[in-house]
Amino acid sequence: MAASRFLSRVQRLLQNPCLRWMHDMQLWVELFATSNMAILAADIYIAHSTNQFRNPAEYIPFYFSLGAPAVLAGGIAARWMFRAVAPWRIAGLVAGWLAILTGLAGVLYHLESGFFLERTIRSLTYAAPFAAPLAYTGLGFLLLMNRMVDNRSAEWARWVLVLALGGFLGNFVLSLTDHAENGFFAHTEWIPVCSSALATGFLLVPLLVPVTRRFLDACCIVMLLQAAAGVLGFWFHLQANLVEPGHSLFEKLVNGAPPLAPLLFPNLVALAWIGLWALTPHLPEDDSSTPNQSVMGAVYAWAQPIELEGTR
Repeated sequence: MAASRFLSRVQRLLQNPCLRWMHDMQLWVELFATSNMAILAADIYIAHSTNQFRNPAEYIPFYFSLGAPAVLAGGIAARWMFRAVAPWRIAGLVAGWLAILTGLAGVLYHLESGFFLERTIRSLTYAAPFAAPLAYTGLGFLLLMNRMVDNRSAEWARWVLVLALGGFLGNFVLSLTDHAENGFFAHTEWIPVCSSALATGFLLVPLLVPVTRRFLDACCIVMLLQAAAGVLGFWFHLQANLVEPGHSLFEKLVNGAPPLAPLLFPNLVALAWIGLWALTPHLPEDDSSTPNQSVMGAVYAWAQPIELEGTR
């Protein structure tokens, strides 16, 4: 009874008009892109510190990751606090296109560091991580999509899943090539490879064939496994870095296993869950006589009963 009363209070709280922003998936995607752009600044600083930013071009993504979040945050404030859509739209379009160009240029720059000299699988493995800059490209496309597609449509939800799928595919490539550098010395290094392949397969299904909310339940379970794999990978990387030779913790982080790389998994889980949540009202249940039999359908009906009522 106590749990039931608590859930009823939370439900009434979520339906408060002052908290309407919590149900706005467009805002959540915007916050995801902005925060990730800022986090990339720390990731770039650690990664490019391995050669002390030898090439001045290596400062470009770092400074971009410092400036773009501020611009995007201003756009978010304009859109959701002052109802000014134009500044939000312009800021996102400019930041989005610049992010795409930064990512593509970074891929070419990373490949040029070794791959184009030998054009072998070995050179691809031991060159700078060529897929890493595509994080900027993915965030850029996410910003553009958030402004060009109606966020209440199934198309918007599927585009979010497409970009989350691209992220997991990138994780698969990065995990495979990075861990191949030491020949998968530890068997646990296969975990992110298999995990990201599993996530890629599950997220691909709703984009290719009709599914029901029951399948979204399965996707959520797979996403929980991805989050667990990311946390586990962070612990493994941290353990490896602590025994790495070096005079300071920062030196160990720079020369050891990339500490933030495994956290890409729970990060992408957040984006995938936004897409799955937004797709829920557009999908049927397995049995129309029991509309809330799936977990996703039941939770969505509890959190947004009025909106889901029209889809039954």
